[in-house]
Amino acid sequence: MRAVIQRVSEASVTIDASVKDRIGQGLLILLGIEDADGSEDIRWLCRKIAHLRIFSDAEGLMNLSVMDVDGETMVISQFTLHAATKKGNRPSFIKAAKPDVAIPLYESFVKELESLTGKRVATGSFGADMKVALVNDGPVTIIIDTKNKE
Repeated sequence: MRAVIQRVSEASVTIDASVKDRIGQGLLILLGIEDADGSEDIRWLCRKIAHLRIFSDAEGLMNLSVMDVDGETMVISQFTLHAATKKGNRPSFIKAAKPDVAIPLYESFVKELESLTGKRVATGSFGADMKVALVNDGPVTIIIDTKNKE
């Protein structure tokens, strides 16, 4: 499981010219799922994200988590995070999980993050053509892969 986490002052997702969801200050999480991912990846990654200290404290140091600042979260599925680009110029997405595997894991990820943060998680629609808008605050962007825990 691979996540690109962006600290945002606001973000929204639009599908078919209609805003499906939006958040204010918080985290926009682009989530890529592969076949080898499972419930342990979900638990580990959600805990890591919920407690990631990337918000500024009173001294301007990144010491606060999204929960500490009462921030919001948005999770967008993004199979392209598992693109293989070693050969040629057309990316291969063979490692990305197919919808029958990815959708239940994506939904479990959202539920786990809601449970940890105690807040509703904004989402896109799995597999839809989405337009994601954001204001990256900082900018702060962090990439986490559950296959590189150590």
